[in-house]
Amino acid sequence: MAVYVSLPGSHRELLHESRAAGPIDPSEDASITVRVRPAQDPKALEELAYKLARTPLAERKYLTQQELEAQYGAKKEDLDLIEHYAQQHNLLVTHRSAVERNVVLKGRLGDILALFPANVHMYHSARGTYRGRTGTIGVPQDLANVVTAVIGLDTRPKHRAPHRRKHGIVVRGGPGGANGVPATTFAKRYQFPTEANGKALDGSGQTVAIIELGGGYRSSDLQAFFNEINVPLPKVSSVSVDHGNNRPGDDADGEVMLDIEVAGAVAPKANFVVYFGPNTNKGFIDAISAAVHDTQRKPSVVSISWGAPESAGDQQAIDAYHEVFVAAAALGVTICAASGDHGTADLDGMSWDRQVHVDHPACDDMVLGCGGTQIDGDREPDVAWNDGTPFPSGGWAGGGGISQVFAVPPYQRNLTMPSPVVADGKPGRGVPDIAMSATNYFTRVDTQEGASGGTSAVAPLMASLIALLNQAAGKPVGFLNPFLYENANKGLFTDVTSGTNGIKNGPPGYSAVAGWDPVTGLGTPIGTAILENLAPVVG
Repeated sequence: MAVYVSLPGSHRELLHESRAAGPIDPSEDASITVRVRPAQDPKALEELAYKLARTPLAERKYLTQQELEAQYGAKKEDLDLIEHYAQQHNLLVTHRSAVERNVVLKGRLGDILALFPANVHMYHSARGTYRGRTGTIGVPQDLANVVTAVIGLDTRPKHRAPHRRKHGIVVRGGPGGANGVPATTFAKRYQFPTEANGKALDGSGQTVAIIELGGGYRSSDLQAFFNEINVPLPKVSSVSVDHGNNRPGDDADGEVMLDIEVAGAVAPKANFVVYFGPNTNKGFIDAISAAVHDTQRKPSVVSISWGAPESAGDQQAIDAYHEVFVAAAALGVTICAASGDHGTADLDGMSWDRQVHVDHPACDDMVLGCGGTQIDGDREPDVAWNDGTPFPSGGWAGGGGISQVFAVPPYQRNLTMPSPVVADGKPGRGVPDIAMSATNYFTRVDTQEGASGGTSAVAPLMASLIALLNQAAGKPVGFLNPFLYENANKGLFTDVTSGTNGIKNGPPGYSAVAGWDPVTGLGTPIGTAILENLAPVVG
């Protein structure tokens, strides 16, 4: 009889207020992603990523995908062993990658659970019916030191599109007034560089990856939008991950269109590749991994506007994401992620579990966490984004706080951080790192036009700035966090010192203060100053 052991870090609980909905169907077709150990100590790769981040940009030599695979990829014998077990359990290998360190297996759910036994049932929740897992995952003893994560047994819609809000929706009304303004207005406000070495900065030669977990875009809408804002139509293509596709026609369209329209307005000559995955934990990490390791399109920056409370994931999954982000840093790929839209709740009022959270993946220390501000007048300074409405129906405010999963990273050790707002909270990674306007973006979605926002607008806006920096410098700026913190006192930011992300009838929040804070981070970036200090020979 086979001997099974518990997979470390795989313990999981159900979504808040879940209700039993019956047994699973063992004949259901399902798919899982199995991650395996690296050939070398993963800490060495993280040390390399930090070393690269502190090396002058002109002297940096990022790893190639081939070097990453050779030094830190999966061992052939480990991947072979997974395939051997898959064949024994009637499972099909649909993807195998040494550099990504994963194998994707497909087959009957009952056969998958025979290989990796777990307590899995169907449940109802406020977010819909899902296949939920409790407790730990079992692995065959022979695989105990090989497998680091098994992702996909649980299909809860863990990740959600943040704030979507439109005012005065009209058809073909164009920008202005209640319809909001193009992202170019904010790029000008935050002094994004427009020229380097006598050439216009427009994203030429750069590829921006955009991660989406549903919805889609229509070319006709993009053509109309960019014509109305008088910006050339950028090149946009899509990649299917785990059978996710560009499927316009649902509520997530607003997320997809906002991301493309914000980034495309600022860097219109860049190539934009949208990686569509299912709205599950597996779909999310597989889409990010596909973008980071895409050797054909080669994105240099990834924009992520989706997320969930860090506590919603088990440790094996949190570690798996972190490993992908470490690999991205070693390859010179910048990851920008939205910090959330409901303050320290990080959940809407109807789903809130009465706990305080920071948003993942923005809270990962290898990720550039993007928070929100608002502008109450064209000449007024930015203040922390908070619409002042109470829970449960409102509560829109910039996500931020102190992680209880990630330790204080090296680049934040010299900060004066406030105590966590929870009594038993411990010091941890502070979120966000930067902030920009989270309101009043002109968008066009499914032929309708209006103002939209959220920190999910800030992530693609920051990604577009990264594309301009990469174009100006002639090479990727990569993992930017250490540089930003270590040089913040050189005028790289406009400090935001007013406002809070506390929510009435909701969780307590933090106040924007002088210096870094868990509402607006280091402040709003000054793009030209960042370029001048990052690549002083450019200009």
